[in-house]
Amino acid sequence: MNGFSFWTIWLRNGRVWKKHILATLIGNLGQPLLFLLAMGYGLGRDMAAVEGLTYLQFIAPGLVASAVMYSAALETTYGSYTRLTVQKTYEAILMTPLGVLDLVLGEIVWGASKGLLAGVIMLLTLPLFGVVPSPWVIALLPVLFISGMFFAAFGLIMTALAKNYDFFNYFTSLVITPLFLFSGIFFPVETMAQPVKGILAMLPLTPIVSLARILCYGRFGEPVLLKIIGSLLITGGAVWLAGYLLRRRLIQ
Repeated sequence: MNGFSFWTIWLRNGRVWKKHILATLIGNLGQPLLFLLAMGYGLGRDMAAVEGLTYLQFIAPGLVASAVMYSAALETTYGSYTRLTVQKTYEAILMTPLGVLDLVLGEIVWGASKGLLAGVIMLLTLPLFGVVPSPWVIALLPVLFISGMFFAAFGLIMTALAKNYDFFNYFTSLVITPLFLFSGIFFPVETMAQPVKGILAMLPLTPIVSLARILCYGRFGEPVLLKIIGSLLITGGAVWLAGYLLRRRLIQ
């Protein structure tokens, strides 16, 4: 097979997803939209400005980034685990000329694509709340895709390690939810005392939230390139680890 044969996996997942598109979009976007409404449009009316932005403007880009995280991670945990164990889809795929690398890349790119779609939908809803992004927001789209790749790979790592569906409750409660709460979506990480500031800055969602805020409003005052390079490096590492662990799981 050629180097782009993983798109076969992407197309297969897309055809299946079309049957449940509405339910999955509501599930992935529900929490970010509710937080945007409650925290930004509701509570935000009584909040002081943060970094020169209204509270609604401050949290909106981070909630876009969180929508990508939730959508990508959920797709490659519950969705991928179902294909791995219940439906035995992976076994059937590996009976074809496609290999484990195609399978891993197809699953991760598919998860990232769903994450990007969730992020774009969130961006399109922002003007409804009075938040109008700058033209620089176009440059945010590849950043969101990179983030989707990381969280899709992270989810696939969890799938390779999972013994049952209950395992994902730990992942959601102990990893995804803390990332949602402590990656700078709801408060500026820079205002925290050391060493808390240093720890929060190293969380994988933190640079994405920062980049989302920078590109949404065209407020360039931070090392954008450094954040992008860092995100690319951890994404590459996560993709490699996902491939290694899933190969080991499938060989057992």
